Amino acid sequence: MSQGLVSFILVIVFAGLAADRVHRVLVPIGAVALVWTISYFTPYRLISFDASMQAIDLNVILLLASMMALVGVLKTTNVFPWAVDRLLERSRGNPSRAATLIIWFTGILSALLDNVTTVIFAYPMASEMARRLRINGSAFFLPMVMAANIGGTATLIGDPPNVLIGADPRSGLSFMDFIYNLAVPCTVMMLLLVLFSRRYYAADIGPAADRDHDGVATPTGARLQNVPLLRTTCWITVGIFAGFMTHTLTGMPVSVPAVIGIAVILFAQDFYYLRKHRPTPEERQHGVLSILEKDIEWPTLAFFLFLFVLVGAAVSTGLIDSLAQGLGWAIDGVGAALSLSPRATLLVAALLVLWASGLLSAVIDNIPYTAVTIPLVASLLHRLDAGPEGQVLWWALALGACLGGNGTLIGASANVTVTGLAEKDGKRISFNEFTAFGARVTAITLLVSSVYLALWLYVGSVTVNVAGAIVLAALLATTLVRRRSTPRA
Repeated sequence: MSQGLVSFILVIVFAGLAADRVHRVLVPIGAVALVWTISYFTPYRLISFDASMQAIDLNVILLLASMMALVGVLKTTNVFPWAVDRLLERSRGNPSRAATLIIWFTGILSALLDNVTTVIFAYPMASEMARRLRINGSAFFLPMVMAANIGGTATLIGDPPNVLIGADPRSGLSFMDFIYNLAVPCTVMMLLLVLFSRRYYAADIGPAADRDHDGVATPTGARLQNVPLLRTTCWITVGIFAGFMTHTLTGMPVSVPAVIGIAVILFAQDFYYLRKHRPTPEERQHGVLSILEKDIEWPTLAFFLFLFVLVGAAVSTGLIDSLAQGLGWAIDGVGAALSLSPRATLLVAALLVLWASGLLSAVIDNIPYTAVTIPLVASLLHRLDAGPEGQVLWWALALGACLGGNGTLIGASANVTVTGLAEKDGKRISFNEFTAFGARVTAITLLVSSVYLALWLYVGSVTVNVAGAIVLAALLATTLVRRRSTPRA
């Protein structure tokens, strides 16, 4: 009964967000209030307050707050308008080319960093470029966040589900295994994302907009300000990123280097300010107080906080565990009913894991889902006795859990972050608008993943990855040659 109640509440949350009648932060707040009301005033204990505190991922909350504060400090140096000048020069003021630069920049950076951190850094540049080009901001923002989730899928450190899978000794996967097996399909997905985005937003970044605008490409003359602070911030940011990339070795959660780094940066900001100013007590708004009030997106953090409690209720009542077990029974049933060969059974299992993970990750946070599904995959591998080929189930889980986050606004942390930042800038992206684009991208990427997993099993991982890398290299070389030979408009 408890699992049924949590399922019903999650459906209400999903419907409330889709209806878009109230501010989205009110939906999880109301849902958590309902969960606690049921827990303390009825016999059904969905989740206690103590369990709710444990469900809140402080690592994500502190990481988000720290990165927002870091971007706030960088804004004071005018680095984003300066960078946009350079990007628009590079793209010749061409909206289509500018969107492609944003997509690839975000995707590649997200493979090295947490995707939330990536979109926080990329958003100010995408926002300024959309404003300067006078196009619909969604044409930049939504492909950008999809690229972050796709790019993060390619490496062990790019997305939390991959971290969980790689850290589990039952998977036996290394850092290079992820790159070797996931980089090629993710690159294909990035190419398809660029093409689909150009078609979906045809009027903004599609073929109709594929022309140069020298007036827009002309630099505005934006200059860097407070260069010593910018230089110090950049060096400290390098240290923060080093902490992100080595967290599997140091054991530090990613929020630890982020909080340490932003503390040092805020002290540096105060130091450089006081070297030139003697502010009165009433005028101490230039530094940390201004960052806290204006640059940290508190409604977004509140949305995450209450969403974590709802996911915690799904975990504590055993709902997510039941879903994972149901997936295991479905795989057993299909294999037995169709009398499939061992390899065919393994492919069916991989496809079921892929699509179930993709669909569930679109509506449920993929971190707890992945955590409870890892033992299921390990159990399936033991039952199927698949040998080395059984590794395909780990790739199915990684692809499904990471890519499914593109399906809805609440599917991934990066989605909520970007929509929150856009709303603060006056650009409201509704749940339905996000889902209309994201669900299509998810379907495309899951179809690509399905083909890749089948080829991985029946052609061989070495052949498919080497052949894919050669084809992608040839496409890149052809594109570069065409770009260089195309005269400026």
